[in-house]
Amino acid sequence: MHIQVLAEGDERALTDLRSWLGRDPGTAGLPVESVTGDGPTMGALEALDVILGNATSIANFAVAYATWRTTRSSGTPTDDGARTLAHGDSTVDIGHLSAEELAELLRHLNGDGDGDGTAAGPV
Repeated sequence: MHIQVLAEGDERALTDLRSWLGRDPGTAGLPVESVTGDGPTMGALEALDVILGNATSIANFAVAYATWRTTRSSGTPTDDGARTLAHGDSTVDIGHLSAEELAELLRHLNGDGDGDGTAAGPV
């Protein structure tokens, strides 16, 4: 399953999240790529592309993301950046979700794919 975590104008949050995912033992092996903008925002970090291949990677990402959110400066849902997840035509605010809620959402979104663990259509 292919998801994106959007910057929402906060490149630092995405950079921090990517670093966190790379250090977390459960997510260090996940394919995570930076998406940069074209046009007037050329070179600006806009999103992270993340590939979740199975139930274990979904659960590991959910735990790592939820833990990262709580370690941010204030640890409150009002923190900017890296709060929106995009998958297919869907976008969801995930900044307030617990690890269990995020994992459930990702499992649901994965069920909307074509059965091989990838999203149906582009993100």
